Amino acid sequence: MSHAGTVLSALWSDVAGDPSALERVRLTGDGVVLPSSFAVDDLAQASIAATGLAAAEVFRARGGAAQTVTVDRRHASAEFRSERLIRIQTADAAPKAAPRMWDKIAGLYRTRDARWVRIHTNFAHHRDGSLALLDCADDRDAVQAALLGWDAERFETAAAERGLVATMTRSPDEWAAHAQGRAVAALPLLEIERIGDAPKQPLLPASRPLSGVRVLDLTRVIAGPVAGRTLAAHGADVLNVSCNRLPSIPVLVVDTGRGKRTAAVDLKTIAGIDTLRELVFGADIFLQGYRPGGIAARGFSDAELHALRPGIISIALSAYGHAGPWSNRRGFDSLTQNADGIDWEEAVAASATGRMEKPKELPAQALDHGAGYLLALGAMVALQRRAVEGGSWRVRTSLAQVGHWLQSLPRVADGLAAPEPSAETFAALHETMPSGFGPLVALRHAAEMSITPARWELPAMPLGSHAPEWLP
Repeated sequence: MSHAGTVLSALWSDVAGDPSALERVRLTGDGVVLPSSFAVDDLAQASIAATGLAAAEVFRARGGAAQTVTVDRRHASAEFRSERLIRIQTADAAPKAAPRMWDKIAGLYRTRDARWVRIHTNFAHHRDGSLALLDCADDRDAVQAALLGWDAERFETAAAERGLVATMTRSPDEWAAHAQGRAVAALPLLEIERIGDAPKQPLLPASRPLSGVRVLDLTRVIAGPVAGRTLAAHGADVLNVSCNRLPSIPVLVVDTGRGKRTAAVDLKTIAGIDTLRELVFGADIFLQGYRPGGIAARGFSDAELHALRPGIISIALSAYGHAGPWSNRRGFDSLTQNADGIDWEEAVAASATGRMEKPKELPAQALDHGAGYLLALGAMVALQRRAVEGGSWRVRTSLAQVGHWLQSLPRVADGLAAPEPSAETFAALHETMPSGFGPLVALRHAAEMSITPARWELPAMPLGSHAPEWLP
């Protein structure tokens, strides 16, 4: 069995999947695709295969035939970079790269105590808040000069106290000794729990695994939107709920909007709360990425969701998990892998001296994408449990839990010696489809289903393009 096959088997066992279903999975390809000392390719191939297998099992539970799920290693690894590989077709037929994702001052900086910090400034309010905290100009040199007046951990704490996003680079040992590192280590990778009693809701025959399943997607950036995009690929009616006041990253709206409708709802207004409550009445899955307690403060805790819609599947994503002193901190993939020792260890593996000289990030937003596929997996497992056992269910994981999982996998000897793949390497994996931004060239979904091919039936559209209502 391949390394990815071993990872898939363990993951499938964790969610109590039927062991015999694994016989219908084909993992093709080998070698290192994305250069890393961590098993990023294994994580990509296994997590995408798990979602495909879960979709096949839902389809079988609806009376459909058993089918084969095939996931190519190169395709899966490419999909972990999907936001980097999309292109908008221009009038002269020359594909145009999507807008850049990173702000000019985001990234790594040295501090007074000879440590490193990473700041995340892709949202304007995070950028402006960081510049105000540092009392400096919007310029990398100015930010670096200001940070040389701070110790790394003190800046990390001060940023968090202001609701900003920054982390100090830690070694794996430092993270393991940290209170949040210990809290994350004590959590399972993916939690699927019954949270209330409700009648069984059988899965009726349908042409696609998730036909008729309604998903409210209140997420932004990568992880949560990837979960919603994956459910849409298997036929779910996914309604993304955003707000005009909230910032977004254009390239991610395009990439993760495929297959979804998108409506604007302001949860700071009574009308917006009422609209969301009406949508919950008709939903099967409620997907959100607020910090723990954030959506509950707006009247949508798990208990309230269950009361509104018995049988709801509540899916929660966070940066650092729902336990520990950092549970309510904002965070992103790049910050999490910087805090939990991944960037440190990747740098050590890349260094000729065997020491960490400058932190080195993973070759993909692997914690984001991994979390997205895990949440989609959990959603489909919960759907099957609801059909057999009844009940309302909760599914949750975090970027930090995915990071802990990745660190537990065997490291890849000489993985960093692999060449960096060019965009052209993955050209054969693309498809062209319409979108609200122009003809879109983007990756097909990597889980190939022998009977119910994964596909996105709706084009990516600008946020707020649709009415906040369910389709008949």
